Amino acid sequence: MSDSTRIPAKPTLDGLEARWVKVWDAEGTYRFDRSRSRQDVFSIDTPPPTVSGALHIGHVFSYTQTDAIARYQRMRGREVFYPMGWDDNGLPTERRVQLTYGVQCDPTLPYDPDLVITKTAGGPPQKISRRNFIDLCKRQTEVDEQAYERLWRNLGLSVDWSLLYTTIGDRARAAAQRGFLNSLARGDAYAVDGPTLWDVTFGTAVAQAELEDRERPGAYHRVRFGEFAVETTRPELLPACVALVAHPDDERYRPHFGTTVRTPLFRVEVPLLAHPLADPEKGSGLVMVCTFGDLTDVTWWRELDLPTRTVIQRNGRLGLQPPPGVEEDLYALVAGLTVHQAREKVVAALRAEGALEGEPRPITHAVKFYEKGEKPLEIVGTRQWYIRNGGRSPQLRAALLARGRELRWTPAHMRSRYEHWVEGLTGDWVISRQRFFGVPIPLWYRLDAEAHPIYDEPIVPSALPMDPSSDTPPGFEEADRGRPGGFIGDPDVMDTWATSSLTPQIIGGWLDDPDLFGRVFPMDLRPQAHEIIRTWLFSTVLRAHVEHGVLPWKHASIAGWIVDPDRKKIGKSKDNAPDSPEALLERFGADALRYWATSARPGVDTALDLNQMKVGRRLATKLLNASRFVLGFPSPQSLPESGTVTEPVDRALLATLSAVVTDATAAFEAYDYARALERVEQFFWSFCDDYVELVKARAYGEVPGGDSARAALSTALSTLLRLFAPFLPYVTEEVWSWWQEGSVHRAPWPAAGDLPDLPDGTDVSPLTTATAVLAAVRKAKSAARQSMRAEVALLEVAGPAAVLELVRADLTAAGNVREWAVTDAGELSVTVTV
Repeated sequence: MSDSTRIPAKPTLDGLEARWVKVWDAEGTYRFDRSRSRQDVFSIDTPPPTVSGALHIGHVFSYTQTDAIARYQRMRGREVFYPMGWDDNGLPTERRVQLTYGVQCDPTLPYDPDLVITKTAGGPPQKISRRNFIDLCKRQTEVDEQAYERLWRNLGLSVDWSLLYTTIGDRARAAAQRGFLNSLARGDAYAVDGPTLWDVTFGTAVAQAELEDRERPGAYHRVRFGEFAVETTRPELLPACVALVAHPDDERYRPHFGTTVRTPLFRVEVPLLAHPLADPEKGSGLVMVCTFGDLTDVTWWRELDLPTRTVIQRNGRLGLQPPPGVEEDLYALVAGLTVHQAREKVVAALRAEGALEGEPRPITHAVKFYEKGEKPLEIVGTRQWYIRNGGRSPQLRAALLARGRELRWTPAHMRSRYEHWVEGLTGDWVISRQRFFGVPIPLWYRLDAEAHPIYDEPIVPSALPMDPSSDTPPGFEEADRGRPGGFIGDPDVMDTWATSSLTPQIIGGWLDDPDLFGRVFPMDLRPQAHEIIRTWLFSTVLRAHVEHGVLPWKHASIAGWIVDPDRKKIGKSKDNAPDSPEALLERFGADALRYWATSARPGVDTALDLNQMKVGRRLATKLLNASRFVLGFPSPQSLPESGTVTEPVDRALLATLSAVVTDATAAFEAYDYARALERVEQFFWSFCDDYVELVKARAYGEVPGGDSARAALSTALSTLLRLFAPFLPYVTEEVWSWWQEGSVHRAPWPAAGDLPDLPDGTDVSPLTTATAVLAAVRKAKSAARQSMRAEVALLEVAGPAAVLELVRADLTAAGNVREWAVTDAGELSVTVTV
């Protein structure tokens, strides 16, 4: 059956990862062959994990599920385009560098080629130039990325490592900048000065998709505005008050609409106006509109055409100078204070003036945060770049909803998350960030005679990628930078999603490899987690729709989260994973982790289950040992080349296996890898526990029919190894190498038609009947506390006599039966005398 010299005497799972990773790399097992036509290619838009520390078990979970699909498609004969990338630009990387090295970027400082980091515990951060800071970011990401790659290789991801990319690399930067410039040319990108969601911790604008609500303690303060009372949680914004608003139908205030009231402390006349967003059931029904306390303030300010009195600055403090309309001596009360300090000052002053009714009423309420921030968001006035996303365009919104219905979703209900997000958009996508380690906005601006930027006439580069902070526009020299009549570069970088939203274009070679792009785009699959449907999936659909007029991929497979015992998501920032992926790999092995990950249904949040990993290791070990056992039978004698299987039990086994192949294939085609694994594993255990025991004597040549048994065993093992290969790549490759040439991962996926010719409707009852009788024999021996080799003095069976006669010889040998008594009956009944 095999070359016994290739089978180890004591097979083990230990060391398989290190050995086979080297072989796969040396032989290019997963290398993409770009000569294949588009219809023969299966392309995957693999998520580039954020480089900001260590990968966690949730990454192992979702990336393994994608890899199972990739391996299946490769075995189905598709040429799989499966790259890997690192998302290494943006706030998470900057934050990691700040904390690791104890530094802070100061763009005003000159570059120091001999910079020495002098971090001291608990001391203030060391300020360094932008270029030095970016160098540190690159150095740190290189270290992290090497660790990421080691983990992915050991896990057995079948990516083509020659296709590795980074979101800060030249190709990614060029694609992101070209996408921006194309949007600018179409009128889809625009810059405006206005209220912007601002994270004080990171000092940058953030987008609607990056917000999250967090419950925080607060207090309602009932403040008198003359004869009226307003309840507010932000009394410190009194100097920014521009109006009071009530619902148009609120009878308490209808007679006063259009009149003015004077603000306490700051003595500014503001109008009392009507707007339907005011809730008459909340507080006094009268709302203080400030510029700006929250997003509703922005709506009122815009729709009621109110003036602007911005007081909170980018640093989170109130400005030193008073806003328009506020006298300087009155504003001195809060000038330059933090939000908390200003609140205490204003509340004390209101109390002293008699404008505070009662004491503040404590509450807990939802406060908006940047998802990676530590302080509540503020809204400040800034100049930012936006890309139209349907938030202000019903036509674009409708088109994007139609794209979502065109996309195939697994699980199907995840489409509703996409639709809810699109339908709930309230504004365009702010893509500019006031940070450093990112893809620069690719523009310069001429300066007028007073060195003020002429924003209406941006200078567009001719070559990409570019950095306006170090490159010079045509017709200028570096000496002209910042001078009157000279130029200045746009100081901002793009949101990391502005780059990641173009991953299909980046990995497909949109700008520099049209031949490749034509073979892989639109792509076949986008795998990702459900919480970034609103960011990554939506933004990628948006960019492909406006740039190419198509979906970026045909199918989206959405992974669930890994949760801890409290059902909380396990993640890098939460520190609630019991073990690192590396520790779990060391403890259980890659195949065991992969078994656990692919046992979970698509899109389902799953608990971290070490017991399931133990089951996976036991399965891999059983496959190793069972294969050695099967391959140890003597080689078939005079076996026809077709591998004809003649005995009823053997034919029943292959008929059953054929159904498993059909079911597993259908499950994979539906992206339900978990169902495929379930069916294959179920068959495998029955194969080992029942069938092998039934035919062992024939396989050893002790009774007639050995060639049939050995052919069935050989066929079943070959089929099972290929069925398990997407899930357990190491142990299947190991066993395959004992008796087959090449890699199991380049072998064809089994098809029901590939099994020995069996007539339709081949009777499987010989196998099911024999298995049931053998189980009864084992149970009886166990109850009698006898060895499984003990002789059965009498086996009395009532059942289908014709079928029992077909399997009698196998059962006699497997159960060591001395005497039989068979009664023909419809239902099976077994009595065993040991």
